Amino acid sequence: MTTDNDELAARTTVRIRTAPSRAHTVVARARPGVAVWLSGLGVALYALVGASAPNHNTLKTPITWLRLPALPGTVSQALTCTATVLSCLGALLALHAHRRGWRPEPRVLFGAGALAVLVVADLTPVGSSDPASYAAYGRIAALGADPYVTTPAQLGGAYGDLVSEGWRDIPSVYGPVATWWQAAAAYVGGDRPWLTIWVLMLANAAAFLATGYLLMRTADDPVRAGLLWTANPLLIGVLVAGGHLDTLVACLAVCAVHFVRRAAGRHHDLFAGGLVGLACGVKISAALLCAGLAWPLLRSGAWRRAARMAGASALTLAVLYGAYGVHALAPLSAASRLVSKPSLWLVFDHFATPFLGRRAAEAATSVLWPLLMLALARALRRRVPADTPAVVAVPCALAFAWVLTAPWTMPWYTALACALAALFPHGRLTQYLAVATAVLSLSHNSGGHGWAE
Repeated sequence: MTTDNDELAARTTVRIRTAPSRAHTVVARARPGVAVWLSGLGVALYALVGASAPNHNTLKTPITWLRLPALPGTVSQALTCTATVLSCLGALLALHAHRRGWRPEPRVLFGAGALAVLVVADLTPVGSSDPASYAAYGRIAALGADPYVTTPAQLGGAYGDLVSEGWRDIPSVYGPVATWWQAAAAYVGGDRPWLTIWVLMLANAAAFLATGYLLMRTADDPVRAGLLWTANPLLIGVLVAGGHLDTLVACLAVCAVHFVRRAAGRHHDLFAGGLVGLACGVKISAALLCAGLAWPLLRSGAWRRAARMAGASALTLAVLYGAYGVHALAPLSAASRLVSKPSLWLVFDHFATPFLGRRAAEAATSVLWPLLMLALARALRRRVPADTPAVVAVPCALAFAWVLTAPWTMPWYTALACALAALFPHGRLTQYLAVATAVLSLSHNSGGHGWAE
């Protein structure tokens, strides 16, 4: 009898020891340590470029409290490109390690991401001059002028001088919500543009963390959501260090999707529609979110839900633009003809213009790219895991297709697709998103100065 008990105890001990051993082996093969080091180094390099402003990859006026010597242009370019590559590799390896069994504590993951966010948010914006444009439009509104008529060049002074040459003569292309967001920061900053930009950076960082918190609370896999958003070094570098409004659009989108998924009553559809309208009031491109949410509802026969949501969105947007008038949409029409690099439409324009003429080539582009976007969105939808809710998968695929096919596209435009992809249970689409963001970032992270300078 004693012998049997001893054998049973020995087997139980072996099983208890074997289970942790196997888990440890799986995590070791996943190599999360490499991902963590690459991610940390990528964020550190973004911070170094921001702390060493002014340089080729930052604004002309530094807002950092930590003043390091200014970097030469070639060095800042090399560091920014290296930071982008390392951050992309770190994000991809972290997701790979997660698929192989790595399960870091969500609180630790959120804390690490929050620390990185707070560091880069207190430094000079890296990779784009957009925050300078935000500050200029906010200053115009704070002074009582109309940012949809008045340009940064007409504003002049310290604010106007910070805006890149390509945008100095263009009125605001952002919605009323963005204008009020910018004006609030300008009220705080007064005649000090660096303070206005710093306030915008901190507000953007708060929106980024709020989005990450909601994603980690609502996603089926909070660790994956954290790796894709809150602790994603590439998004921290592009969205937070860059200080872009797309973070706010992503935050409102995640909230809207949350209400649509609950489907507990009419008020949820109205709330979702209102949030979509607010997102469009930041950037009109958020209309893709409205289309992406409405389509699955229409296909499932939920016509009334789709109508309530679309009606609430349209009403919210009408009220927002009613504060300024229809002329606030005029700058969008002019900006819609822009073509960025890299873009297949540059190639099309090069060959089509000699045969069709400038206007006909532009008209052809404006018709062809939405058709290509819809076709690509359908293809990307098939790459989304089958168990993903349609109200998440469709707007994500549509937003990603827009980034890949629109004539004018930037790395921070992937924010909406990345936020929604964080709600997926798994899938390779997130890897494509990371690579696309990195490629676009390598093409445009020049602080608004242009790579040729």
